[in-house]
Amino acid sequence: MKELMRSMGQKAKAAARILASATREQKDAALKASAKLIRGHINEILAANEDDRNALPPSTSDAMRDRLLLTPERVESMAKGLDDIAALPDPVGRKLAEWTRPNGLVITRVAVPLGVIGVIYESRPNVTADAGALCFKSGNAVILRGGSDSFNSSAKIAGLLHEGLKEAGLPQDCIQSVPTTDRAAVGEMLKLDEYIDVIVPRGGKSLIQRITDESRIPLFKHLNGICHTYIHAAADKEIARKVVLNAKMRRTGTCNSTETILCDEAVSQTILPAVIDDLIAKGCEVRGDEKTQALDKRVIPAVDEDWDTEYLAPIVSVRVVSGIKEAIDHIARHSSHHTESILTQDDAAAAKFLAEVDSAVVMHNASTQFCDGGEFGMGAEIGIATGRLHARGPIGLEQLTTFKYQVRGAGQTRP
Repeated sequence: MKELMRSMGQKAKAAARILASATREQKDAALKASAKLIRGHINEILAANEDDRNALPPSTSDAMRDRLLLTPERVESMAKGLDDIAALPDPVGRKLAEWTRPNGLVITRVAVPLGVIGVIYESRPNVTADAGALCFKSGNAVILRGGSDSFNSSAKIAGLLHEGLKEAGLPQDCIQSVPTTDRAAVGEMLKLDEYIDVIVPRGGKSLIQRITDESRIPLFKHLNGICHTYIHAAADKEIARKVVLNAKMRRTGTCNSTETILCDEAVSQTILPAVIDDLIAKGCEVRGDEKTQALDKRVIPAVDEDWDTEYLAPIVSVRVVSGIKEAIDHIARHSSHHTESILTQDDAAAAKFLAEVDSAVVMHNASTQFCDGGEFGMGAEIGIATGRLHARGPIGLEQLTTFKYQVRGAGQTRP
């Protein structure tokens, strides 16, 4: 295993040097070819995905099954994501800043690839295409390590990406997929600091905690997605009903799903009962504080643990707050710094919330489920970062670059 992973690291490093100087036309041709291949092999992809799903143990959660599932629509979305990424400007070589010093030196800050990126993920086979394409378009070689539960699906998709690279005349080692389900591969991958420049983990809390503990390589990570939607005293009732229902129930197994609803006491009697009724009607279990329980007998008492839980299921916790200060304080104590939204027609309240809430993404009158690279116009995303260094929020093409300084002179020497 050690030799396998070291060999992959060496190949990735060599491919990254070639890819860093590849033209946009070459990269886009590979992405478009891959998209065409994915569309042309949809039945094979679905068959591989069915093999993966049939191998799941009976105890597998609905959220896990949904993350693993590929449908014709999801495969087409994957192919469209490749086309969308191809249509985006090349982030490599962008002139970020330029200035001239009194001595005549011209200094330019230019965007360059990070180098080699390792992506470790669970369940979602579409990550193979999204992450592979984003790393590739931004000039980075990538080593993909998908979960054992999506091994067949991911291997099929990776094979089609390799064919796309071959058609464009670029090394297939630009996008590599770890060819084993052995968990030891993760441990060896995390030691490859000589070859891999950054690790992007996507998965459950236990996986990300393990990677955090073991990695010798810097990480773009988030541990969980405890997202909040706050119904302010000046919220529009119909907007609140529509947005909350979408934020919680559109897809409950995603990290951008709202897990806690906060509601101002001023509108708890007029807006919150309808919101609760909408959620329960859609099959959502509502857990609430005492004031929320008093509004609807179907509300289950919330316990302290609920405010710190990422359910990834049709369950939501609800709390009535005295005002925006208490809402912001609650978010500060319990948020995972992923995505929070305020629903209000009061622009001053919205501005306060957007300025004071310390999360990667803060929203006004919009569903938290819009926290997504595709929805942000990035084509796709490699993940969501909730840390502070280098990248935060959806990680797209620009976030997968760093920069270097180019200095041009005419024979200047330093006194």
